[in-house]
Amino acid sequence: MGVVTSDAPSPAPPSVLGLAPVLPVVVLHDVADAVPLARALVAGGLPAIEVVLRTPAALDALRAIADEVPEAVPGAGTVLSPEQVEAARAAGARFLVSPGFSPRLLGAMRDSGVPFLPGVSTASEVVTLLEEGVTEMKFFPAEAAGGTAYLASLAAPLPQARFCPTGGIGPASAPDYLALPNVGCVGGSWMLPAEARAAKDWDRVRRLACRAAALAA
Repeated sequence: MGVVTSDAPSPAPPSVLGLAPVLPVVVLHDVADAVPLARALVAGGLPAIEVVLRTPAALDALRAIADEVPEAVPGAGTVLSPEQVEAARAAGARFLVSPGFSPRLLGAMRDSGVPFLPGVSTASEVVTLLEEGVTEMKFFPAEAAGGTAYLASLAAPLPQARFCPTGGIGPASAPDYLALPNVGCVGGSWMLPAEARAAKDWDRVRRLACRAAALAA
């Protein structure tokens, strides 16, 4: 998916995995940073932006991106409860990501009407989700849970499952993940270095996003 040029927000995507090779995982403490950061990521070719619900500013930041950056496809990450699903959707989330799942959370995510990536780290969890008709998942924590070797071993017995591995992935390891047949994209935050954000160097973020977006090639 390329950068959307319409002035109206794009609808929920049919799949999170096809938006871009890299899904930026964003922790926002200051709402004022949300819009310029999102614009830098979009300009760099990364329209999907996962705002994690770990800070008091997260929902307001998500809402600001949804309202002011129509080219972006903002989503909510670290979604842990049905209440957070509802709050994220009300703030404008167009996809949802969780580090894990429960029957109650899975039901709420399914009922949300937007694409979602429940988290898995074992083959049994993958099979459980496949039984529920869910084929797209977050693999987390990717490096700690076995990395590319583990995902490669799942491809033959569970070919219908596709993943967004997240956790410990950087620009050096991302191409190895993206080369796997069951990986649609990777999640990471290396294009958002702390020093660039502290200095509000959004042009550096844009440049790093460009490099990340080029990883699919």
